[in-house]
Amino acid sequence: MSNIIGAIISGLLVGALARWFYPGAVEMGWLTTIGLGIGGSLLAGALANRGKTGFHRAGCLASIVGAMALILLGRMMGLGA
Repeated sequence: MSNIIGAIISGLLVGALARWFYPGAVEMGWLTTIGLGIGGSLLAGALANRGKTGFHRAGCLASIVGAMALILLGRMMGLGA
């Protein structure tokens, strides 16, 4: 149960930071922001950590960049404003 809560909290943090760093307005709700952060972590966190477990700054930064890539991909596909 604590893993799920941790994923939600880190997803919210990563998603919020990605939205803040992404140029231009990114309109989405809290649940979408959490999903964005979790998706960015899944996309880039594994590549940055290279199979290692635990907390790593590079993994956090890569997660934010991965979430920003998901925002860009969504806009290119016409899913965002």
